[in-house]
Amino acid sequence: MPWLSNLATAGMAFGPPLVYADQAVSIVRKKDSTGFSRDVCAILLIANITRCFFWLGNHFEYALLLQSILMILAQLALLFICITYRPRISLESVGGSSRPLSFWQWPNYTQYIEFLAGLILCQAILYLIFGRSEIFVSILGFVALGLESTLPIPQLISNYKQRSLYGFRMSTLIGWAGGDAFKTAYFFYKQSPLQFKVCAIFQLSVDLGKLAW
Repeated sequence: MPWLSNLATAGMAFGPPLVYADQAVSIVRKKDSTGFSRDVCAILLIANITRCFFWLGNHFEYALLLQSILMILAQLALLFICITYRPRISLESVGGSSRPLSFWQWPNYTQYIEFLAGLILCQAILYLIFGRSEIFVSILGFVALGLESTLPIPQLISNYKQRSLYGFRMSTLIGWAGGDAFKTAYFFYKQSPLQFKVCAIFQLSVDLGKLAW
């Protein structure tokens, strides 16, 4: 049924980025981003930028490429909202980050953009040098999809430290689990590259574990 295939393709392209709309609206309404881990944005931005370079070497479905582009735009917007409405007392304001170079805990939005621009430049240079290598392209795929499969982990850590789910929308968690179940079925149906299948199964397992927890 062509209409069903087209509907699945549209859902794959637009569904995952829309999962974060409710989270963004909730933060804006409360004017407080407490409870939502910005590391989620880091994982999705780095993973989807890398996935775009993976597409250059392995032309998987256009729907998945469009999904990556839309996810990058969605996470840039969500990151801006999180920084705008971050708590007054935060690691950035007191200079208490224990990460090397205060990674992803910078005070200004421009610093995040500068990092992402540097990441894109480095990946572009590497692709120009090694882009003809199937091994390099395969590694790009596993890095992109493997990183994305760790998506729930920063939020788990954040919730554990707070001993609370405050600020984290249950709709986002349900969207993760439902979306990953859909993605897994879609990847097998469309015979997507192995990296997509393996990482989707792992990510779905983590989602189900988080729901059970």
